[in-house]
Amino acid sequence: MNLFVNVVNVFVDDVGAHGNPLGIVWASSATRKREQQIAADLGFSETIFIDGVADRVATARIFTPTRELPFAGHPTVGLAAWLRRGGDEVKALSVPAGSVRVRADGDMVFVTALPEWAPEFALDQLSSPTEVKAVDPDAYGVGLNYVWAWLDEPAGKVHARMFAADLGIREDEATGSAAVRLSSHLGRDLEIQQGEGSLLRTHVRYLGQQIEVGGRVSEARITELR
Repeated sequence: MNLFVNVVNVFVDDVGAHGNPLGIVWASSATRKREQQIAADLGFSETIFIDGVADRVATARIFTPTRELPFAGHPTVGLAAWLRRGGDEVKALSVPAGSVRVRADGDMVFVTALPEWAPEFALDQLSSPTEVKAVDPDAYGVGLNYVWAWLDEPAGKVHARMFAADLGIREDEATGSAAVRLSSHLGRDLEIQQGEGSLLRTHVRYLGQQIEVGGRVSEARITELR
């Protein structure tokens, strides 16, 4: 079976560079019960499968190359932006973790989540962005690790990298769920430069009980999985 997959880069910077690739698949009889294999064959850090859209709510499931996730940031932001470009301005996404609210602000899309929906990342603060850039991913060969340092603490600007061997991801270019965890941990809005230059923004909502994460998403391209 040949499967055509839409791919967008999520959390691109202000000029559209970098970002984390996301596979977007409409679920069908040909994909159901094959989601994990499809995600592994595509090799993206996450692939999202859309079960349907009704009453401005999209129902979807998220898979890494090795497991299903109840929630993840870059797949929900990416799917909401992709649907919006196609004319489906959804107000929420229904994923296994719960209902994820969606908000657009110009060319940026944001989703709101409970911090406990995100995996429990080890938040490893280093003394400088230079130290973050120098980290060898193989030094974080187990667990889920978000390594970060302040770029500008008063302005809430951070440089980060994410290593998730337990999810089959040596290094992730942009990780919305880790940004949610870090923003909740610090109790403040953040602008996060992750990886090679991806850009994520967070806002603390409802007395810190929820975190909004978002950014820009590239135009889609099509890849074929044979």
